[in-house]
Amino acid sequence: MIPEDLRYTAEHEWVAGDGTGTVRVGITHFAQDALGDIVYVQLPDPGAVVAAGDSLGEIESTKSVSEIYAPVGGTVAARNEALGDTPEVINTDPYGAGWLVEITPDDPTAVDGLLTAGAYRELTES
Repeated sequence: MIPEDLRYTAEHEWVAGDGTGTVRVGITHFAQDALGDIVYVQLPDPGAVVAAGDSLGEIESTKSVSEIYAPVGGTVAARNEALGDTPEVINTDPYGAGWLVEITPDDPTAVDGLLTAGAYRELTES
């Protein structure tokens, strides 16, 4: 459940994008599984400026509340409005309909510095 075409963070976010523009961000299958049933998501408004490593918002589950961290610095271009009504889609489709935000990176090459699928797999299996 770790798609090869994505990049990852040690905080269990994934990033989709080819480094030429806006990237899509979500949480991994590993993260949603650890959280349990997701019941609420707080996300930043489009236009918000974020720095890599800063909190982007929160995910609340039946077990806990967890921070979401920006994998790259830039400007929030969009947020997944559907999660307001159906946050549980993160549990069923974390790499598809369960995406969180889209960010236009300040430095498009920043994605290259994130974990590869192989490196993320090693992190989650150790």
